[in-house]
Amino acid sequence: MPEKKKIKIGLLLQIVFAIALGIGCGYIFPEWLGRIFMTFNGLFSQFLGFLVPLIIVGFVTPAIADIGRKAGKVLVVTAAIAYGATIFAGFLSYFTSATTFPHLINPRPIDSGLKNAADLLPYFTVEIPPLMGVMTGLVISFMLGVGIAYLEGNTLRKCANEFRDIVAKVIKSIIIPLLPLYIFGIFLNMTVSGQVGDILATFFMVILVIFAMHIFILVLQYCVAALVVRRNPFKLLVTMLPAYFTALGTQSSAATIPVTLRQAIKMGVSEDIAGFVIPICATIHMSGSTLKIVSCAVALMIMNGLPYDFPMFVGFICMLGVTIIAAPGIPGGSIMASLGLLASMLGFTEKDQALMIALYIAMDSFGTACNVTGDGFIALIVDKLFGKRNRHEASDDAAILGK
Repeated sequence: MPEKKKIKIGLLLQIVFAIALGIGCGYIFPEWLGRIFMTFNGLFSQFLGFLVPLIIVGFVTPAIADIGRKAGKVLVVTAAIAYGATIFAGFLSYFTSATTFPHLINPRPIDSGLKNAADLLPYFTVEIPPLMGVMTGLVISFMLGVGIAYLEGNTLRKCANEFRDIVAKVIKSIIIPLLPLYIFGIFLNMTVSGQVGDILATFFMVILVIFAMHIFILVLQYCVAALVVRRNPFKLLVTMLPAYFTALGTQSSAATIPVTLRQAIKMGVSEDIAGFVIPICATIHMSGSTLKIVSCAVALMIMNGLPYDFPMFVGFICMLGVTIIAAPGIPGGSIMASLGLLASMLGFTEKDQALMIALYIAMDSFGTACNVTGDGFIALIVDKLFGKRNRHEASDDAAILGK
């Protein structure tokens, strides 16, 4: 008999189902059952907090080492444009969110309803302190990454790559499968405390604003590219639409590389430039992810009545553009890598972080689509800057990348 195909439910649908189930069960669960889920949430959040610095070290170290080893003119320009586009998206998101959200979101501290949920306490807690702080992890990542880049040996490089694979495996095999259950517990507790209505209303408005912003930034990116290459920006953008829709389905920049590469070549980018720029940008260009994280952070801070200002977000955005590079090719990788910054720089609590995860994953495919579609605009500019007489350098860099 032929084997039955297993039906796989995407993470987004799992999160949506967990939210709906958490809200429904919040009205009917007895106290003792609710406390069981709160016990799980306490253990899960402790483990997640322990893992955050390891995520930073595991992802950032090999990414910096890899970029440093392949330093060349084409790579430096590509990285500069990608990072600049990522930071610009963050600032655009901040100013748009700070301008619009105060008119759409009513400030209400999340803890204001906890009196009603005082009985939903875990049966026990286990402290799992992280090995280091977030900033310590970033400093170590830079130190190791730069050091590995300039060492001739491969021992530390191999260790860094294997450690990255271990952390990615933990996220993919433990964190992601248990994430819906964690979100279920969060919304179960919020339903009992009477906060879920405000949260869902906020989610809906934030998603609409972010979707409009990510369309705007794609049009803006291709208008900039069109000025450089003297082409019609909308024809260029239409050419990249297959990559956009592929990313909506895969939710992974890495998995979309073949389609992104093909469409970039169709736009007129030379094969050697496209073959180098597109894979690199799949790792370091995070405009869509940064836009979402910053906007969601502003929304939650307004909802919680927390103070925020531009200087606070300048540092956060600049660090975010580095922290989320080389996030694993799995749904939600960027938000997992940014949890440490949200806690250390913006003061997010465990509950805030859980809401960030739910809100981010609800739009994860759109952020990935924005990232990969924007890779085409970078390829166009790099191709224009490095004409035929300089393209052999990109070929050399691409050859190194493949080793």
